[in-house]
Amino acid sequence: MTVHILATGTSRGIGAAITAALSPHARIVGHATRSDQADTIPADLDELGAALALWNEALARLDGRIDVLVNNAGIFEAAPIDLPDADWLASWERTMRINLTAAAELSRLAVRHFQGTGGGRIVNVASRAAHRGDSPSHWHYAASKAGMVAMTKTIARAYAAENILAFAICPGFTMTGMAEDYLTSRGGDALLADIPLGRVADPAEVAELVRFCCLDAPPSMTGAVLDVNGASYVR
Repeated sequence: MTVHILATGTSRGIGAAITAALSPHARIVGHATRSDQADTIPADLDELGAALALWNEALARLDGRIDVLVNNAGIFEAAPIDLPDADWLASWERTMRINLTAAAELSRLAVRHFQGTGGGRIVNVASRAAHRGDSPSHWHYAASKAGMVAMTKTIARAYAAENILAFAICPGFTMTGMAEDYLTSRGGDALLADIPLGRVADPAEVAELVRFCCLDAPPSMTGAVLDVNGASYVR
């Protein structure tokens, strides 16, 4: 039986690599904030109701069955603490809605769906920042990714007996457009010096772990949090 997958944030970077890694092995529907691609659903996850609409559209496109949910959509926007109060709070709430709340909404829908289909998998793309923290301008990003890891563990513990499995992937810097801009702005050499491997990850490396968790990881691995950071943070 062909595996049906909904993956969010697939327009570029890690998400595009995830689609490339999974497409030969599964039927995948992607997502982007805006898209005119036939196999990608547009949805702004900052908006109320967008996650539910995305799930329902993906379910319709996949003939009423989703086997795997990949929560990859996320933003990485600076919010220095000296911003005006309202702006800082707005940035915090936007990051939480897109990075964590939308992933939680989709995960809830997935769990309820899997309870009626005999099981399924959730793969959450979190971040090294969940464990190590991030820059002084990215409290919200680190907190959102830590929440994603905690949610993954909770789902794994709560629903393993129903064959509902959950995994989290925690990349460090990955050579997406977003990471490349950040490396440049923060002094790339200094940041690379903090990575014993001597380079940032390639999106395909992260995507390979996502593919493994979606399709091949043994059930006893549920709840696992897997690092892809060049030994820049070792737990």
